[in-house]
Amino acid sequence: MNVLLTGGCGFIGTNLIRYILANRPDWKIVNLDLLTYAGNLENTLGLEEAWPGRYSFIRADIADSRAVAEIFERHAFDLILNLAAESHVDRSIEDAGVFIRTNVLGVQVLLDAAVKHKVKRYLQVSTDEVYGSLGPEGLFREDLPMAPNSPYSAAKASADLLVRAYVHTHGLDAVITRCSNNYGPYQFPEKLIPLMVLNASKGKELPVYGDGKNVRDWIYVDDHCRGIVAVAEKGRCGEAYNMGGDAEKQNIEIVRTILKHLGKPESLIRYVKDRPGHDFRYAMDFSKIERELGWRPEVDFETGMERTIRWYLDNSPWWEKILSGDYQGYYERMYGNR
Repeated sequence: MNVLLTGGCGFIGTNLIRYILANRPDWKIVNLDLLTYAGNLENTLGLEEAWPGRYSFIRADIADSRAVAEIFERHAFDLILNLAAESHVDRSIEDAGVFIRTNVLGVQVLLDAAVKHKVKRYLQVSTDEVYGSLGPEGLFREDLPMAPNSPYSAAKASADLLVRAYVHTHGLDAVITRCSNNYGPYQFPEKLIPLMVLNASKGKELPVYGDGKNVRDWIYVDDHCRGIVAVAEKGRCGEAYNMGGDAEKQNIEIVRTILKHLGKPESLIRYVKDRPGHDFRYAMDFSKIERELGWRPEVDFETGMERTIRWYLDNSPWWEKILSGDYQGYYERMYGNR
């Protein structure tokens, strides 16, 4: 199986590459990544040596049709796993344009290439955020209408509709995965869990939006990777599959869990002005993928959090390089004056 995996230097992509190389010995991976701010080439150091002949890296933009065409002329891909995306809601509020370019135009470029070169299967990694916001009860099901509430989720919903259109118009064999909030190693420090771990470990304030009662369903990244591979191998053409961690938590619960693990006081918590259009609750019904493909999350929240916190504490050289001037400027814009 020759695989084009886009966005492989990001958080989920990095973990997915490692999962595939370790668990699918007959798969070869070309990792295509533009290496924007959240794409870190250090995430994949040593992979070419550890799995010779099975992994290679190309720096390119999925929205650059000429660059993508050249890659497809040089490689014959059986499977495309598209994880390349701008993925941070706050940044999409600052500048929606880059989200439209990567998350919509980039998907169109990949879909066109898949059709032209007769790729056997295309998998689009989407998000639970395309469904909008839930009230205090209920779960997101695959048959619910999409109702995105941020430029980020609107761009991802647009990509999902494009995939659907290419299935019906061009006969492309394509599937979609939609997952709840991931956590685990290699996650960029702007996201909730690594941000809180790093701030708490240094005795810095922990900025929490609003009253901290927004609810998310958390899944350990390895479980998500297993699900992506399961859908790639056995999912039905044209279908979307939800994945969740069966671990609904308020944001403030996450923060307090981290403080408890690190032995830090809750006085470090600082409530800041909520972001515009902040969805109240996400929670996934993953009964479809469990029924059809036998997938369900295996790592419970407590175990996953212990692994995640320990990884960040043990890998300070990784995140210290990331916490540069550019990131600090962004951090101040997001939280400094709230």
